[in-house]
Amino acid sequence: MLFRGLVGTPQGSGQLGRLRTPFPMCVTRFNLLVLLSGLATSGVLPVSGMRVYTSGEVEAVNGTDVRLKCTFQSSSPITPAMITVSWSFRPLGHGHEESVFYYHERPYPPPDGRFHKRATWAGDIMGRDASIVVHEVKFTYNGTFSCQVKNPPDVHGNAGEVKLNVVTTASFSEIVILAAAIGGAIMLMVIFLVIIMSIRRCRYKRQEEEEGVEELPRRERKDPTVW
Repeated sequence: MLFRGLVGTPQGSGQLGRLRTPFPMCVTRFNLLVLLSGLATSGVLPVSGMRVYTSGEVEAVNGTDVRLKCTFQSSSPITPAMITVSWSFRPLGHGHEESVFYYHERPYPPPDGRFHKRATWAGDIMGRDASIVVHEVKFTYNGTFSCQVKNPPDVHGNAGEVKLNVVTTASFSEIVILAAAIGGAIMLMVIFLVIIMSIRRCRYKRQEEEEGVEELPRRERKDPTVW
């Protein structure tokens, strides 16, 4: 009767239901976790591991060459046959975006446009470098350059941006840095020459002293007035 009361009556069924309810929920959550892990491992879910880094802002004098630096990090192994690099340009104002450079196993410079024969490859894919050089910059190059790198399955990620500011002359800070570099180089050369001259003078003086010591006994032997 006791067994029948626990199993057959509604009250007994409710107790068993309350005891058995957590187990299906735990099993369902575990199966969902396994399913998501399997999808991510098989590549069904998108993988976002690409990170692109740029210098942010660059200043260049009109008519000079400028290197637009772009480096990247990927959670997947670097495969030169798969990786692609795309550079684009957005001018100041309301100008439309245009292609600057493309790389896939080898460089593809723009066949026409304002960057035709003006953009060259300066990167190293295995070194995680996707930089380019823009030659003889003009004031029309003022704007934002975007660097996009894809290394499947890392095809989702941020695009690095470089804001180029073309100026007539170098800024005061650049002039100061250049002058300091030149002054430091000249000072190092002067110090180097002083050290060389000092070493030579010391050697010459030591040589004279040694020669004087050797000649003194000879003179004493040749002097007949000495008793």
